[in-house]
Amino acid sequence: MSEHILSVSDDTFEEAIKDSSIPVLVDFWADWCGPCRMFAPVYEEVAALYADRVKFLKANVDQASGAAAKYGVQGIPTLIVFKEGEVDTRRVGALSKSQLIEFVDELL
Repeated sequence: MSEHILSVSDDTFEEAIKDSSIPVLVDFWADWCGPCRMFAPVYEEVAALYADRVKFLKANVDQASGAAAKYGVQGIPTLIVFKEGEVDTRRVGALSKSQLIEFVDELL
């Protein structure tokens, strides 16, 4: 995983999203999810581009099932944006690089 992305579990999730002065983008995913595996390199590329303006997290739903349930993740990949610790917006499904850049640009 990229140095610009922090992997979180149920134990570390809430701490990672709270008190951030920049938007936090969480990718809920799983190893067994084909679209998630295809989306991973796109997420890593965009994380490298925006690392100074957005905090990028990955939450494997098998290790962060509590967080996934709490935030209503029903399909993966799901992207959820947190601002000041609260859900701001979400997208479900794998995005292309240009779609993800557009989504991130809307956060800023």
